Amino acid sequence: MNNFKAVLMLITGITAALLSGCDTNNVIDNNVSMPSRNWSYDHKVKAVVDITDSSKPYNIYFKLRHTADYGYSNIFVLMHLNKQGEKKASRRYEYRLAQPDGQWNGAGSGNLYTYTLPLLTNYKFPSPGKYELELEQNMRDNPLKEISDAGIKVSAIAQ
Repeated sequence: MNNFKAVLMLITGITAALLSGCDTNNVIDNNVSMPSRNWSYDHKVKAVVDITDSSKPYNIYFKLRHTADYGYSNIFVLMHLNKQGEKKASRRYEYRLAQPDGQWNGAGSGNLYTYTLPLLTNYKFPSPGKYELELEQNMRDNPLKEISDAGIKVSAIAQ
């Protein structure tokens, strides 16, 4: 029995050490719930990130959760990147959320499907300062029904 406890403690210690070594380097990780699962044009998802070292690369992600009743196999979003005193940069993205046979690509949990989709990878901000990231849905439907929440995640890349 003592050997069993020793092995169990060893496994627990190794697992804890491995997990503590997995630093995600998340700078921002937010989600905004959509009222009544309806994402309207004026309900933008915003995050502010303070960049102190513009030589460091970052990954910026669009996070999305929708129900199984979402009516499309894709979504269009606009991302705006703005630093006070500089010109706002905007870009339109399309993401495929389902296979041609209707199977959702996201991770399913009950009636919700979750996605973490890349916006900018290995991105270096032009200069230090505070940047506002803003996402808005860019589909024809307003509001876009069956969207539970959306968010922005910014992670520093370890060098």
